[in-house]
Amino acid sequence: MSQVKHASTNSVPIVEEKEIKKQKWSNLMAGLLYLLPSLALFGLFLFYPMIRTMYLSFFRTDTQGVPLRFVGLENFSYLLTSPNFLQSVKSTMLFVLYTVPLSVILALFLALIANEKLKGIGIFRTMFSSTMGMSVAASSVIWMFMYNPAIGVMNKLVNLFGLADVQWLLDPKFALLSVALSTIWMNIGFTFLILLGGLQNIDEHLYENAQIAGVSYWYQLRKITVPMLSPTLFFIVTVSFINAFQTFGQIDILTKGGPIDSTNVIVYSIYKDAFINYNVGSASAQAVLLFFCILIVTVLQFKLGERKVHYQ
Repeated sequence: MSQVKHASTNSVPIVEEKEIKKQKWSNLMAGLLYLLPSLALFGLFLFYPMIRTMYLSFFRTDTQGVPLRFVGLENFSYLLTSPNFLQSVKSTMLFVLYTVPLSVILALFLALIANEKLKGIGIFRTMFSSTMGMSVAASSVIWMFMYNPAIGVMNKLVNLFGLADVQWLLDPKFALLSVALSTIWMNIGFTFLILLGGLQNIDEHLYENAQIAGVSYWYQLRKITVPMLSPTLFFIVTVSFINAFQTFGQIDILTKGGPIDSTNVIVYSIYKDAFINYNVGSASAQAVLLFFCILIVTVLQFKLGERKVHYQ
Protein backbone atom coordinates (compact mmCIF):
# COMPACT_ATOMS: atom_id res chain seq x y z
CA MET A 1 0.00 0.00 0.00
CA SER A 2 2.84 2.37 0.89
CA GLN A 3 4.54 1.59 -2.42
CA VAL A 4 1.39 2.61 -4.33
CA LYS A 5 1.24 5.92 -2.45
CA HIS A 6 4.92 6.56 -3.10
CA ALA A 7 4.48 5.94 -6.84
CA SER A 8 1.49 8.26 -7.03
CA THR A 9 3.33 11.09 -5.30
CA ASN A 10 6.28 10.76 -7.70
CA SER A 11 4.01 10.97 -10.75
CA VAL A 12 2.74 14.44 -9.72
CA PRO A 13 6.06 16.31 -10.24
CA ILE A 14 6.55 14.50 -13.57
CA VAL A 15 3.15 15.69 -14.80
CA GLU A 16 3.85 19.23 -13.58
CA GLU A 17 7.25 19.23 -15.32
CA LYS A 18 5.63 18.16 -18.59
CA GLU A 19 3.05 20.92 -18.26
CA ILE A 20 5.79 23.50 -17.64
CA LYS A 21 7.75 22.33 -20.68
CA LYS A 22 4.58 22.40 -22.77
CA GLN A 23 3.83 25.95 -21.61
CA LYS A 24 7.39 27.11 -22.36
CA TRP A 25 7.20 25.60 -25.85
CA SER A 26 3.85 27.28 -26.43
CA ASN A 27 5.25 30.65 -25.32
CA LEU A 28 8.30 30.18 -27.57
CA MET A 29 6.15 29.46 -30.61
CA ALA A 30 3.91 32.45 -29.86
CA GLY A 31 6.95 34.71 -29.54
CA LEU A 32 8.41 33.44 -32.83
CA LEU A 33 5.11 34.10 -34.58
CA TYR A 34 5.18 37.72 -33.36
CA LEU A 35 8.80 38.05 -34.50
CA LEU A 36 8.23 36.35 -37.85
CA PRO A 37 7.64 39.57 -39.89
CA SER A 38 10.77 41.19 -38.47
CA LEU A 39 12.83 38.03 -38.91
CA ALA A 40 11.65 37.75 -42.52
CA LEU A 41 12.67 41.35 -43.28
CA PHE A 42 16.02 40.99 -41.51
CA GLY A 43 16.66 37.70 -43.28
CA LEU A 44 15.81 39.12 -46.71
CA PHE A 45 17.59 42.49 -46.47
CA LEU A 46 20.36 41.85 -43.90
CA PHE A 47 21.30 38.22 -43.22
CA TYR A 48 21.04 36.91 -46.79
CA PRO A 49 23.10 39.78 -48.34
CA MET A 50 25.72 39.37 -45.60
CA ILE A 51 26.03 35.61 -46.12
CA ARG A 52 26.01 36.06 -49.90
CA THR A 53 28.78 38.68 -49.67
CA MET A 54 30.93 36.37 -47.55
CA TYR A 55 30.32 33.57 -50.06
CA LEU A 56 31.29 35.70 -53.08
CA SER A 57 34.47 36.92 -51.37
CA PHE A 58 35.98 33.46 -51.94
CA PHE A 59 35.23 33.41 -55.68
CA ARG A 60 36.28 35.03 -58.90
CA THR A 61 33.13 36.36 -60.57
CA ASP A 62 31.99 37.60 -63.94
CA THR A 63 30.64 41.10 -64.62
CA GLN A 64 27.18 40.04 -63.40
CA GLY A 65 28.49 38.80 -60.05
CA VAL A 66 28.06 35.12 -60.91
CA PRO A 67 30.75 32.93 -59.26
CA LEU A 68 33.11 31.38 -61.81
CA ARG A 69 35.97 29.83 -59.85
CA PHE A 70 36.74 29.25 -56.18
CA VAL A 71 39.94 31.12 -55.24
CA GLY A 72 39.87 30.80 -51.46
CA LEU A 73 41.71 33.64 -49.73
CA GLU A 74 43.23 34.99 -52.94
CA ASN A 75 40.95 38.06 -52.97
CA PHE A 76 41.96 38.90 -49.40
CA SER A 77 45.69 38.37 -49.97
CA TYR A 78 45.52 40.59 -53.07
CA LEU A 79 43.78 43.38 -51.13
CA LEU A 80 46.27 43.31 -48.27
CA THR A 81 49.11 43.91 -50.76
CA SER A 82 47.24 46.33 -53.03
CA PRO A 83 48.44 49.97 -52.79
CA ASN A 84 44.98 51.24 -53.75
CA PHE A 85 43.25 49.31 -50.97
CA LEU A 86 45.87 50.28 -48.39
CA GLN A 87 45.39 53.92 -49.43
CA SER A 88 41.62 53.55 -48.94
CA VAL A 89 42.23 52.09 -45.47
CA LYS A 90 44.47 55.05 -44.62
CA SER A 91 41.88 57.53 -45.93
CA THR A 92 39.13 55.83 -43.94
CA MET A 93 41.11 55.90 -40.70
CA LEU A 94 42.02 59.56 -41.16
CA PHE A 95 38.41 60.41 -41.97
CA VAL A 96 37.22 58.67 -38.79
CA LEU A 97 39.83 60.49 -36.70
CA TYR A 98 38.85 63.83 -38.23
CA THR A 99 35.09 63.50 -37.86
CA VAL A 100 34.22 61.51 -34.73
CA PRO A 101 36.09 63.43 -31.97
CA LEU A 102 35.28 66.86 -33.42
CA SER A 103 31.61 65.99 -33.96
CA VAL A 104 31.14 64.77 -30.38
CA ILE A 105 33.06 67.64 -28.78
CA LEU A 106 31.31 70.34 -30.82
CA ALA A 107 27.88 68.77 -30.26
CA LEU A 108 28.54 68.53 -26.51
CA PHE A 109 29.57 72.19 -26.42
CA LEU A 110 26.38 73.24 -28.24
CA ALA A 111 24.24 70.98 -26.04
CA LEU A 112 25.69 72.54 -22.88
CA ILE A 113 24.84 76.00 -24.22
CA ALA A 114 21.33 74.98 -25.31
CA ASN A 115 20.64 73.34 -21.95
CA GLU A 116 20.86 76.66 -20.13
CA LYS A 117 17.55 78.13 -19.01
CA LEU A 118 17.65 81.35 -21.00
CA LYS A 119 14.94 83.31 -22.77
CA GLY A 120 14.72 82.41 -26.45
CA ILE A 121 17.01 79.40 -26.13
CA GLY A 122 14.52 77.36 -28.17
CA ILE A 123 15.53 79.33 -31.28
CA PHE A 124 19.13 78.23 -30.85
CA ARG A 125 18.09 74.64 -30.23
CA THR A 126 16.22 74.69 -33.53
CA MET A 127 19.22 76.20 -35.33
CA PHE A 128 21.67 73.68 -33.87
CA SER A 129 19.48 70.69 -34.79
CA SER A 130 18.38 71.98 -38.22
CA THR A 131 20.92 69.87 -40.13
CA MET A 132 18.90 66.78 -39.24
CA GLY A 133 16.21 67.88 -41.67
CA MET A 134 18.55 67.87 -44.68
CA SER A 135 19.57 64.86 -46.73
CA VAL A 136 23.19 63.99 -47.41
CA ALA A 137 22.70 64.81 -51.10
CA ALA A 138 21.26 68.28 -50.46
CA SER A 139 23.91 69.08 -47.84
CA SER A 140 26.70 67.91 -50.15
CA VAL A 141 25.46 70.14 -52.98
CA ILE A 142 25.45 73.13 -50.62
CA TRP A 143 29.03 72.41 -49.56
CA MET A 144 30.05 71.89 -53.18
CA PHE A 145 29.03 75.48 -53.93
CA MET A 146 30.74 76.70 -50.76
CA TYR A 147 33.98 74.99 -51.83
CA ASN A 148 33.79 76.32 -55.40
CA PRO A 149 37.15 78.02 -56.14
CA ALA A 150 35.55 80.95 -58.01
CA ILE A 151 32.30 81.75 -56.18
CA GLY A 152 32.56 79.72 -52.98
CA VAL A 153 32.26 81.39 -49.59
CA MET A 154 35.18 79.38 -48.17
CA ASN A 155 37.70 81.12 -50.42
CA LYS A 156 36.06 84.47 -49.63
CA LEU A 157 36.77 83.83 -45.95
CA VAL A 158 40.35 82.79 -46.74
CA ASN A 159 40.88 85.97 -48.76
CA LEU A 160 39.86 88.08 -45.75
CA PHE A 161 43.04 86.90 -44.03
CA GLY A 162 45.19 87.74 -47.04
CA LEU A 163 45.65 84.13 -48.14
CA ALA A 164 45.45 82.78 -51.68
CA ASP A 165 42.54 80.76 -53.00
CA VAL A 166 42.46 77.07 -52.05
CA GLN A 167 41.34 74.22 -54.30
CA TRP A 168 39.38 72.59 -51.50
CA LEU A 169 38.13 69.52 -53.37
CA LEU A 170 40.88 69.31 -56.00
CA ASP A 171 43.98 69.47 -53.82
CA PRO A 172 44.94 66.12 -52.17
CA LYS A 173 46.13 68.04 -49.10
CA PHE A 174 42.72 69.58 -48.43
CA ALA A 175 40.19 67.23 -50.05
CA LEU A 176 39.76 64.79 -47.15
CA LEU A 177 39.67 67.61 -44.59
CA SER A 178 37.06 69.41 -46.67
CA VAL A 179 34.82 66.35 -46.83
CA ALA A 180 35.35 65.76 -43.11
CA LEU A 181 34.28 69.34 -42.33
CA SER A 182 31.07 68.97 -44.32
CA THR A 183 30.40 65.62 -42.62
CA ILE A 184 30.79 67.16 -39.17
CA TRP A 185 28.24 69.80 -40.13
CA MET A 186 25.83 67.13 -41.42
CA ASN A 187 26.09 64.97 -38.28
CA ILE A 188 26.03 67.74 -35.70
CA GLY A 189 22.22 67.98 -35.54
CA PHE A 190 21.61 64.35 -34.57
CA THR A 191 24.50 64.25 -32.10
CA PHE A 192 23.39 67.54 -30.55
CA LEU A 193 19.80 66.36 -30.00
CA ILE A 194 20.84 63.08 -28.36
CA LEU A 195 23.29 64.84 -26.02
CA LEU A 196 20.75 67.54 -25.18
CA GLY A 197 18.23 64.84 -24.25
CA GLY A 198 20.84 63.21 -22.03
CA LEU A 199 21.61 66.51 -20.29
CA GLN A 200 17.94 67.17 -19.60
CA ASN A 201 17.58 63.75 -17.95
CA ILE A 202 20.21 64.53 -15.30
CA ASP A 203 18.64 65.09 -11.88
CA GLU A 204 18.63 68.84 -11.12
CA HIS A 205 19.01 68.16 -7.40
CA LEU A 206 22.63 67.20 -8.05
CA TYR A 207 23.35 70.68 -9.38
CA GLU A 208 21.40 72.33 -6.56
CA ASN A 209 23.46 70.45 -3.96
CA ALA A 210 26.65 71.40 -5.78
CA GLN A 211 25.66 75.08 -5.82
CA ILE A 212 24.87 74.96 -2.11
CA ALA A 213 28.33 73.46 -1.54
CA GLY A 214 29.80 76.37 -3.53
CA VAL A 215 31.64 74.33 -6.18
CA SER A 216 32.54 75.90 -9.52
CA TYR A 217 30.88 75.30 -12.89
CA TRP A 218 33.89 73.38 -14.21
CA TYR A 219 33.89 71.12 -11.16
CA GLN A 220 30.19 70.39 -11.75
CA LEU A 221 30.97 69.65 -15.40
CA ARG A 222 33.71 67.16 -14.53
CA LYS A 223 32.12 65.50 -11.51
CA ILE A 224 28.39 65.62 -12.31
CA THR A 225 27.63 66.36 -15.96
CA VAL A 226 30.16 64.11 -17.71
CA PRO A 227 29.67 61.06 -15.41
CA MET A 228 25.87 61.31 -15.58
CA LEU A 229 26.04 61.86 -19.34
CA SER A 230 28.46 58.96 -19.91
CA PRO A 231 25.79 56.44 -21.12
CA THR A 232 24.65 58.93 -23.77
CA LEU A 233 28.23 59.76 -24.72
CA PHE A 234 29.04 56.07 -25.03
CA PHE A 235 26.07 55.56 -27.36
CA ILE A 236 26.94 58.60 -29.48
CA VAL A 237 30.62 57.67 -29.84
CA THR A 238 29.74 54.10 -30.85
CA VAL A 239 27.18 55.20 -33.44
CA SER A 240 29.49 57.93 -34.75
CA PHE A 241 32.32 55.46 -35.31
CA ILE A 242 30.05 53.08 -37.23
CA ASN A 243 28.62 55.92 -39.37
CA ALA A 244 32.08 57.30 -40.12
CA PHE A 245 33.31 53.92 -41.38
CA GLN A 246 30.23 53.68 -43.63
CA THR A 247 30.43 57.15 -45.19
CA PHE A 248 29.59 57.17 -48.88
CA GLY A 249 27.12 59.85 -50.08
CA GLN A 250 29.19 62.97 -49.57
CA ILE A 251 32.29 61.27 -51.00
CA ASP A 252 30.40 60.32 -54.16
CA ILE A 253 28.97 63.80 -54.67
CA LEU A 254 31.92 65.98 -53.65
CA THR A 255 35.04 64.15 -54.81
CA LYS A 256 34.20 60.67 -56.20
CA GLY A 257 37.19 59.31 -54.32
CA GLY A 258 39.70 61.81 -55.76
CA PRO A 259 41.93 63.57 -56.19
CA ILE A 260 44.58 60.81 -56.47
CA ASP A 261 42.44 58.54 -54.25
CA SER A 262 42.93 60.88 -51.28
CA THR A 263 39.23 60.54 -50.34
CA ASN A 264 38.72 56.98 -51.61
CA VAL A 265 37.39 55.52 -48.37
CA ILE A 266 36.64 51.79 -48.13
CA VAL A 267 32.91 52.03 -48.83
CA TYR A 268 33.51 54.05 -51.98
CA SER A 269 36.22 51.60 -53.01
CA ILE A 270 33.67 48.77 -52.62
CA TYR A 271 31.22 50.71 -54.78
CA LYS A 272 33.82 51.29 -57.52
CA ASP A 273 34.94 47.67 -57.61
CA ALA A 274 31.40 46.30 -57.66
CA PHE A 275 29.53 48.73 -59.93
CA ILE A 276 32.22 50.40 -62.05
CA ASN A 277 34.98 47.79 -62.41
CA TYR A 278 32.52 44.86 -62.05
CA ASN A 279 34.93 42.99 -59.79
CA VAL A 280 32.34 41.65 -57.37
CA GLY A 281 34.70 39.16 -55.71
CA SER A 282 37.16 41.88 -54.70
CA ALA A 283 34.34 44.18 -53.59
CA SER A 284 32.85 41.40 -51.45
CA ALA A 285 36.22 40.76 -49.84
CA GLN A 286 36.54 44.46 -49.01
CA ALA A 287 33.04 44.44 -47.51
CA VAL A 288 33.95 41.47 -45.32
CA LEU A 289 37.12 43.21 -44.11
CA LEU A 290 35.14 46.36 -43.37
CA PHE A 291 32.56 44.34 -41.45
CA PHE A 292 35.20 42.77 -39.20
CA CYS A 293 36.95 46.13 -38.79
CA ILE A 294 33.73 47.75 -37.53
CA LEU A 295 33.03 44.69 -35.36
CA ILE A 296 36.46 44.87 -33.72
CA VAL A 297 36.18 48.62 -33.09
CA THR A 298 32.70 48.19 -31.58
CA VAL A 299 33.80 45.30 -29.34
CA LEU A 300 36.82 47.31 -28.15
CA GLN A 301 34.54 50.23 -27.34
CA PHE A 302 32.27 48.00 -25.27
CA LYS A 303 35.23 46.37 -23.51
CA LEU A 304 37.17 49.55 -22.78
CA GLY A 305 34.65 52.40 -22.95
CA GLU A 306 31.81 50.85 -20.96
CA ARG A 307 34.02 50.61 -17.87
CA LYS A 308 33.80 54.41 -17.54
CA VAL A 309 30.04 54.52 -18.00
CA HIS A 310 28.06 55.47 -14.88
CA TYR A 311 24.40 54.52 -14.83
CA GLN A 312 22.05 56.34 -12.49
